[in-house]
This record gives sequence, C-alpha cells and structure tokens, in this order.
Amino acid sequence: MSTKTSADTVNWLNPDEERAWRAYRRTVTAVQAATARDLAAVGLSDPDYEVLSTLSERPDHTSTLREQAGKMRWSRSRLSRHATRMEARGLLRREPDPADGRGCFLVLTDHGLRTLEDAAPAHMASVRRHFIDRLSPEDLRAVERIAGKLRDADD
Repeated sequence: MSTKTSADTVNWLNPDEERAWRAYRRTVTAVQAATARDLAAVGLSDPDYEVLSTLSERPDHTSTLREQAGKMRWSRSRLSRHATRMEARGLLRREPDPADGRGCFLVLTDHGLRTLEDAAPAHMASVRRHFIDRLSPEDLRAVERIAGKLRDADD
C-alpha cells in the first residue's frame, strides 16, 4: 500500500486557513527567536531555562529524565545529551533512578537555582516585551483558549 497522497485527495487549505496557519507559524517563530536571543544574552538557551524552571518547581528540585523529556516533548536520548551539557556547567546533577535502570533523576544544583534566579528577571522582561505587553487582556484570554484547544488535541 502506498503512503503517498495524491493531489486529488489532499484537503488543501483555503486562503483564510492558509493565512491563519502562516500567521501562527511566523508569530511563534518570531516570539521564540526574540526570547531565545534575550536568554542567550544571560548565558542560557530556551531548553536550559525550561529544564531549570521545571526543576525549581518540583519537590526537592528533582524530576525523572522520562518526566522532563515528556514535558518538553523531547526524546529521552536528546534530553540526556542536553542534560550532560548542563551537568558539565554545574546547573544540574544526575542521580540513579532505582525504579528505572535506564533512567535517572535530574536534580537542580544550588548553582543551577542561582543561575535561574539571576536569569528570571531578564526572561520575564523579554516575555513581556515580545508577547504580553503587545496584547490586550482579551487577546491574552483568546490565546490561552486557543492554546488549550491545540495542546489538548489528539496527536
């Protein structure tokens, strides 16, 4: 059985749908690039900040590699490689997970927490500048509603 889709069976986007899709993609790309650039200025990447902020919110500042990879929608191997780089910088450490012989715990170090605390004000200013302050309260509610529909859709 062929997995190719013939042009006759493609449900092409109409002009309104095409404009909405392109606007969404361009917006996400622009906002992510701007906030990533601002984070880089304080020595962190978007994924660094995601890992550090998630760990800071967890009991004992600890999460399993599996849970963190799922949250980030990354493979475990991709996150493991990234965690190795973060560990080399002293931002986190790994501990064995007795319940998962192939997994580990990611633990936020004191240095990682201080790094996050130092970066958070600049990151929040960036999020405000590139996203929050450009939208009205009604826009923000609409974004939240739309994001919920997209995030909760079946993959």
